[in-house]
Amino acid sequence: MSSSPSPSTDESGSLLGPADIRELAAALGVRPTKQRGQNFVIDANTVRRIVRTAEVRPDDVVVEVGPGLGSLTLALLEAADRVVAVEIDDVLAAALPSTIAARMPERADRFSLVHSDAMHVQELPGPDPTALVANLPYNVAVPVLLHMLDRFPSIERTLVMVQAEVADRLAARPGNKVYGVPSVKANWYAEVKRAGAIGRNVFWPAPNVDSGLVSLVRRDKPIETTATKEEVFAVVDAAFAQRRKTLRAALAGWAGSAAAAETALVAAGISPQARGEALTVHEFAAIAENKPAV
Repeated sequence: MSSSPSPSTDESGSLLGPADIRELAAALGVRPTKQRGQNFVIDANTVRRIVRTAEVRPDDVVVEVGPGLGSLTLALLEAADRVVAVEIDDVLAAALPSTIAARMPERADRFSLVHSDAMHVQELPGPDPTALVANLPYNVAVPVLLHMLDRFPSIERTLVMVQAEVADRLAARPGNKVYGVPSVKANWYAEVKRAGAIGRNVFWPAPNVDSGLVSLVRRDKPIETTATKEEVFAVVDAAFAQRRKTLRAALAGWAGSAAAAETALVAAGISPQARGEALTVHEFAAIAENKPAV
């Protein structure tokens, strides 16, 4: 007998349960698509747990990416001052305001919808967002997360639900075998950690993989460096493009030659024989600062 809890219904009636989700989807003719990585959360306890873990406060302006049918959106509206949802799907974007108005009319004026691809969002309506909470599809999770953190520096706290493997990569520390580009780039903006696991049975359709929660708390002070973010990220990309190579070899193209790469590494206080997976974001910044002039 499985110890996993069954999806719950919401006793208060405002949140969406399994039957509500299926009824809404049927009325809209919506079938979750693999192309967009759509797996709708059907468990009221899970969305409330996400909101608690995200530490959403009554004065927060929360941006949610990919609200789908509105499961998490409604739970966020219960707790936050305002919620701005970014949805790319035409049908889902058109239906969400009606769902909010029907199930939480007293909070409907606190909700805004942006019908767009999150990767293209450059501004949001209303006050600056203070938190990002989202169930992100695995195929776009990292680029969407990094874009939102970069574009909206007012976002102090982030909690994303992603495929467990992606969660591990984002939260990995130097020396971990899954530490890589997502780990370093996320760390540029924030302190990152795993914040829990999510089972498969709280989704419809149930995915073939487990999910994980990742917490990102923006750094009080940006990484101290004279290099730009773009310059640092160029080093990161080069270092991990050929993970098995030493940094002297991996950074040869970036620096212009292996010898030039070695010069930059030595100036940064890093062994030319080290590999990218051993370095912190601060060390990548130090390398970027010491790139030889062409």
